[in-house]
Amino acid sequence: MGHLDHAAFGWLTPVLSYAMACIGAALGLRCTVRALGAGGRSRRNWLITAASAIGTGIWTMHFVAMLGFAVSGTDIRYDVLLTVLSLLVAMVFVGAGVFAVGYGKDRTRALLTGGLATGLGVAGMHYLGMAALRLHGQVHYDPVLVTLSVVIAVAAATAALWAGLNIKSPVAVAIASLVMGAAVSSMHYTGMVSVSVDVAPSGADLPGATAMQFIFPLAVGLGSYLFITAAFVALSPTARERAEYASAEQLASAP
Repeated sequence: MGHLDHAAFGWLTPVLSYAMACIGAALGLRCTVRALGAGGRSRRNWLITAASAIGTGIWTMHFVAMLGFAVSGTDIRYDVLLTVLSLLVAMVFVGAGVFAVGYGKDRTRALLTGGLATGLGVAGMHYLGMAALRLHGQVHYDPVLVTLSVVIAVAAATAALWAGLNIKSPVAVAIASLVMGAAVSSMHYTGMVSVSVDVAPSGADLPGATAMQFIFPLAVGLGSYLFITAAFVALSPTARERAEYASAEQLASAP
C-alpha cells in the first residue's frame, strides 16, 4: 500500500485552498444578498454570478489542495475530460441550490432543497475529481468517511444558503465565509482521509495530464476570475444605493 501525502508542499496548498474556498463563499453570499434585493433579470443575473463564484471557489479549493497530493511509488495524472466535468457539476448543482433559495416561496423548504442540491453537487464534484486520478494502482475508499464527507458537504451548503438569506452586513458575510471555507476544507480532507491506494509499480506511461500541466493553469485562471468578480461586486451599487441615486437625480431635476 502506497504512503499518501496530502500536503507535499507543506502548509502552502492547505492554506491557499482554504483561502480560495473563503473567497468563493464570500462572493457567492454577497451576490445572493444582492439577488434577494433585486427582481426580474437582475435577480437572475446575480444568482448566476453567485452560483459561478461558489462553484468556482469550491472547485479551485479542491484542486489546489490536490496539488499537494502525492502517493509513494507512483506518479499521478488527471483525466482532462472528467476534471472539467467536475467543474461543470459543481456549477450546475450549486446553481440549482442558489436558484431554489432565490425563487423559493417557502423559505424553509427552499433552504433544505437548495442545501441538499448544493451539498450533493459539492460532494459529486469532489469524487468525480477523484475519479479523474490516474495512477499505478487501485484507489479504495472508506465508506463511513465518504458518507461523513457528504453529510459535511450538505450541512455546509445549507449553512451557507441560510447565511445568504439572513445575513446582510459585510462583516457578518466575511465571518460566515470563513466558517464556510473551513467547512468545505473539512469536507475535502475528510474525503481524502477515506482514500487508500494499493500501488502496483509499473514503467508504463500514465494517461492524462500532470497537475502542473493542467490543474495549476486552470486553477490560476479560475482564481483570477474570482478576483475579477470580487472587484465587480465591490464596485457595483447596491439596490439601496441605486434608489438613493435615483432620488437624488429626481430632486436635482425638480424645478
